[in-house]
Order: sequence, then structure tokens, then C-alpha cells
Amino acid sequence: MDGDLNIILGKLLKILIIFIIINILVSLVGKLIDRGLKDRKITNIYSSTNRANTLGQILKKVIKYVLYFIWLITSLEMFDINTGSILATAGIGGLAIGFGAQSLVKDIITGFFILLEDQYAVGDHVKIDRYEGIVEELGLRVTKIRDFNGELHIMPNSTIQVVTNATRGAMRALVEISFSYEENVDRVMEVLEDVCNKIKDTNENVLDGPSILGITNLAEYDVKVTIVAKTKPMEHWNVERQIRKMVKEAFERENIVKAYPRRIVFGGEKQ
Repeated sequence: MDGDLNIILGKLLKILIIFIIINILVSLVGKLIDRGLKDRKITNIYSSTNRANTLGQILKKVIKYVLYFIWLITSLEMFDINTGSILATAGIGGLAIGFGAQSLVKDIITGFFILLEDQYAVGDHVKIDRYEGIVEELGLRVTKIRDFNGELHIMPNSTIQVVTNATRGAMRALVEISFSYEENVDRVMEVLEDVCNKIKDTNENVLDGPSILGITNLAEYDVKVTIVAKTKPMEHWNVERQIRKMVKEAFERENIVKAYPRRIVFGGEKQ
């Protein structure tokens, strides 16, 4: 009796040791994958890095599940349990369940093609259906998007039909500037041109421009000029804010009056 107990305890100890070794291997493999992605030299840094990070996350999960599966099979065989018959039974059961899990299979297949075609990756700014935000996680079954209000949207991959990816290629920064009709147009253009040149020389996120398109609208109270620039992905908002800030400072420095609604009343009697 004591001998059988010792054998069982010995097997449990071996299972525990294997489990610890498996966890160490999972941690080491994860670190190796992260280091390989970090040291990789990429030409198109933004999109390629995001895709590599996404594939890295999925690769780590797959390796983790495979190692845990090996540990489970090894543990069962230590207690003389026929794993072959279990796997065969699981295969038959899986076939039966498969008919009721077609949506799950469709999610996985769609997720595989999303990764294969590099439609989007972790960190991309996308719009899927009515949801817009940053891709926080891309798996074979679901995609998780964090919108700009902080809410997390989780959607099965099979429901994804049309994806608008705002982080592939240069982005457009567009700012509309208005000034009073009383101002000299040539003088205003010179001030705006000076602002554009300063931003072009100092902001490394600007790929082309900023350029003045000219007068784009003659409104009721003001003259509108549009400034446009091409920026690195996800940097167009920062460039737009910088343009507005520097234009405001330049207008104040040059005493250029911004337009505002005015009402002129004719007639009346002098008191």
C-alpha cells in the first residue's frame, strides 16, 4: 500500500516538475519572440512592426497551448491512461460538435485571412462597421477595438465585412484658417507661408507641406484659407494642432484680426 502511494506521489511530483518546466519554456519562448521582433530591421517601420507584433502575440499563444497539450498527454500516460482512444473519441465528438460550431470555424478562417492579407494589425487606427478606434488585440477568433472614449469593442472576425484602415500610408492634415475682409490678403498669405515653412523645417512627422491651397471660401463674415500637409500615420491630428497654434500666435504678433459676426445699423436719430 505504501509502495503504491509512493509511486503515485512520485508520478505527481514528475507531473508538477514537467508543468514548471513547461511554464519556463513558455516564458523563454515569449521573450525570444519579443527580442526577435525588437531587433528586426524593418523598412516600413509602422505597419510592418504592428503586423510583426500581432503575429508574435498569436505565435506565443499557439506555442503555449501546444506545450500545455503535450504536458496533459504526458501526464495522462504516466497513469497508464490510453490517450490514443481519448484522442479518437475527441475527434469523433469534435466532428459532431463541428456541425454546431460553424460560426466558430468561420471566425477562425476569417481571422487567418485577415492576418495573411495584413488587412490591419495591433495598433492600427481602423473603422469597422460603426466602431472606430485602435486595434488592441487581433486573434484568430475575435478582434478587439478600443475607441477614443475608452470603450472596448469585441467583435467576431466572421462579422467583419468592410475595414477602413487609417494608418496605411501618409495621412492628410487639413486646417481651415479665417480672417477678416478688412485684412490685406497678400500680407496674410506671407504670414501663413512663414508659418508653413517653420513647421516644415522643424516637424519630422510632416512628409509633405504644409502647403497653402489659397482662398477656399468667401463666407458671410470672413475669408477662409485652407492649409494641407501629408504626415506620418496617426500624426495628422498633432500637425493640425500645431498649425492652428502657430497661426494664432503669428496673427497676434502681426495684429491680423480674426473675423467675427458684426451688425451695422443704418438710420436712427441723433440724441
